[in-house]
Formats: sequence, structure tokens, C-alpha cells
Amino acid sequence: MKANLSARSKRLLKVRNEMNRKRPEFHRQEWFRYKKLGDSWRKPRGKHSKSREHRGYRPPNVESGFRGPSEVRALHPSGFREVYVTNLKDIDRVNPTTEAIRISSKVGMKKRMMIQEKAHTVGIKILNEVK
Repeated sequence: MKANLSARSKRLLKVRNEMNRKRPEFHRQEWFRYKKLGDSWRKPRGKHSKSREHRGYRPPNVESGFRGPSEVRALHPSGFREVYVTNLKDIDRVNPTTEAIRISSKVGMKKRMMIQEKAHTVGIKILNEVK
């Protein structure tokens, strides 16, 4: 199953994937020093912060220039738009040519199998399918 994308969207998706490869990993300031901080990004604040001043020997900060093209920003790498599904009724609102479903982790195995069965009959791609 492939997403029904325009030629422009396909090109932009390739551009985004190329940008993702080149994009650096953004870490919090001094993430390596204290384990309790974690490495999730936080904006550097502080009067004497070298990272805030964008010094060349410091890792890069998050900036708008690192974002991907806005037209394909919300798309899954496969080209589908993700739709979050928690019950059988949610499947009726999904367009199989442009959207794929992600089943909630809170859904039990019995209902998950029912959702997967219905999605297969309608021809909808499932992003986190359980075999």
C-alpha cells in the first residue's frame, strides 16, 4: 500500500528525509555532566551561557532553519497522514488513500484484533500492527 501523493509532495518528502539525515542531535546544555538532567532539548538560558551565545565550539541550538518543508511536516515517512484510533467507529472516518491508522496502546488485544480485521477489509494501512 502506497500513499496517494502529488509529485511535489513526493519530492518534498525526499527533501525532508535528506534533511533528517543531516540534522544534528539536539541535546540539553550540559546533558553529559549530570545524569538527572536527561538529554531532551531545553533552551539555554543564563547570563554567561556560551551555548545561548551560539559559540562555535558548542553544539548547535534548535532553530527554525532545521525544520522540514511545511507541506509534508505532519506526514509519516511512508507518506501517509497518521490517524489515532481507539475504537471501531474511528475507522469509518479514515481515507485509505491518504491516511494510515495508529492503534492506541491502551486498546486491549481483543479489540485491537477487531480493529485490524476491519482495517484490512477496508484497505487501510496500520502503522503499528500486531501479527
